[in-house]
Amino acid sequence: MYSQTFTLFQLGWRLSYSHDLTLQDFEAGYPARVVGVHRNALSVLSARGAASVTLSAAVEPAITVGDWLLLEMEAPRVLRLLERQSLIARIAAGSEHRLQAIAANLDTLFIVTSCNHDFNLSRLERYLAVAFEAGVEPVIVLTKADLCDGVGSYLDAVRTIAPAVASVPIDATSTACAEPLAAWLGGGQTVAFVGSSGVGKSTLANTLMGGAAQATGGIREDDARGRHTTTAREMFALPSGAWVIDTPGMRELRVGAVETGMNAAFDDIERLAAQCRFHDCRHQGDRGCAVEHAVAAGTLDGRRLANYRKLQREAAQAARSTKERREHDRHYGVLNRNAQRLQREKKGRDY
Repeated sequence: MYSQTFTLFQLGWRLSYSHDLTLQDFEAGYPARVVGVHRNALSVLSARGAASVTLSAAVEPAITVGDWLLLEMEAPRVLRLLERQSLIARIAAGSEHRLQAIAANLDTLFIVTSCNHDFNLSRLERYLAVAFEAGVEPVIVLTKADLCDGVGSYLDAVRTIAPAVASVPIDATSTACAEPLAAWLGGGQTVAFVGSSGVGKSTLANTLMGGAAQATGGIREDDARGRHTTTAREMFALPSGAWVIDTPGMRELRVGAVETGMNAAFDDIERLAAQCRFHDCRHQGDRGCAVEHAVAAGTLDGRRLANYRKLQREAAQAARSTKERREHDRHYGVLNRNAQRLQREKKGRDY
């Protein structure tokens, strides 16, 4: 827990957050930022200093690292969650397709991959779609560049899927890695690292912080996969004044309803689709399909189209599941209210 105090702006406060607050809100409470989510409590920082907030079942599912809360003036209790400026989320594991918040109120998402067998364009496209959906600037960070002779080939591959996105090769163990990332690590800026286990997220975070604030694990040399080392989401202050959120490794990122993000991540396919003969072209054997024509002509990678279709299916399934879950919750709420009403009426008759 931090012993020093921070101003709200040092913590990443933006004037736009004030639009969600009234004079009565400021009389009842004060804003604080979540820097750690634990099993039974939240670690928060505010202009008052550090505090621990006991989790409540009423608010716990909605809160993640980077969130801004309004805390009660007299005790560290959550009055409410402030409106987020951005949210990185994924579909949680399991069959319920519930959305899992990963990090909130980010300025930049560092998508970390490594120059070895972990490098995977389809996975990078997933992360890009999530970043674009959240309205967060993505930066692709290529670690282990010092151990690779062909860094240029990795950079070229990234440019084929995201020519407008910055891609930065680094040695995550060297303090020199801070220089090429400095543009995104200014005072009050908030960034998050996402990527598979073992790509060097925690190592990079430790190097930027100037110390081993988090445990790091080794790599299984036979397949370059890392051992999972980060088990909880936490936010750390960098010497530059920026804040970094490290996240547990996620080899499988299940996307939610990310239509806007998909359009941005696959803008080349979207442009081609606009040239298809039919506006509802499915790009699967339809006549006059400009997308499949581009694949046949070699100007569009067939892998990219296949991944586009796969993510479309996942996003559509997530949208359906969300709608069905909301309908189920609404129906359950009606039944619960009716049961409570009948119980009150019976109790009245008994008297």
